[in-house]
Amino acid sequence: IVNNVLEVVYTLNDQDMKKTVFIIILMLTTLCVDAQNATQARKVLDKTAAIIGNKGGASAKFRISGSGMTTANGSIHIKGNRFHARTDQAMVWYNGKTQWSYLKSTNEVNVTTPTEAQRMRMNPYPFITMYKNGYTLGMTSKGVNYQVHLTAQNKQRTVQEVYLTINKNTYKPSIVKMREGNKWTTITITGFQTKNLPYSMFSFSPKDFPTAEVIDLR
Repeated sequence: IVNNVLEVVYTLNDQDMKKTVFIIILMLTTLCVDAQNATQARKVLDKTAAIIGNKGGASAKFRISGSGMTTANGSIHIKGNRFHARTDQAMVWYNGKTQWSYLKSTNEVNVTTPTEAQRMRMNPYPFITMYKNGYTLGMTSKGVNYQVHLTAQNKQRTVQEVYLTINKNTYKPSIVKMREGNKWTTITITGFQTKNLPYSMFSFSPKDFPTAEVIDLR
C-alpha cells in the first residue's frame, strides 16, 4: 500500500498535495508499527497468563509499596481468579466474588465486594485477564525482560495504567506497577511455583478465627 501511494506522490506536481500524502504515509506506517507491537505484547501476555493460570494453582512471595501506604511483605496463593494473601499485618481471602480481610491489630474481618484496584493491591495477578479487554497494549525490550504497558481505554476505569516486567525466557512476571488515579503501587514478585491448591483455601473459615468480629461492608 505504501509503495502504491509513493508512486502516486511522484506523479503529482502540487507540493502541498505531496506533503499531505507523505503525512498520510507516515501515519499509516506508525499505525502498522503500533499494531505489530500490540500483537507482540498480547502474545507475551498470553504466554504469561498460561503459566500463572495453572489449573491447579500457584504460589509466590511478594513485596508491595506505594504512595501513602506502608511497605509490606507477604505470600500469595492463587487459583483462577481466586487468591489468598498473607502479610505480617493481615490475611485476605477472595473466592472470585467476596473478599474477607482479617486485620490482626483489631481482630476484625471486613467482608467486601472489592474493586479491580482493591483486588490488585493484594493480588498482583488480575492482569492475566485484564489485558484481554479495555486496554491498549505496548511493549519494549529491556535486557532479559519485556516491559509490557497497559493503558485503559476508558478513563473511568479504576486501574488506568499497568507496567509489567516479564522475563523473556520463563515468561514469569517479576514486577507489577499500577496507577490508580495519580497514585502508583509497585509489587515485586519472587519464588513463583505452580501447585495443586484446594478451593477451600480461598474462603474465610470462621471456625479458624472464633474470637474475630466479622463486619459485613457489602
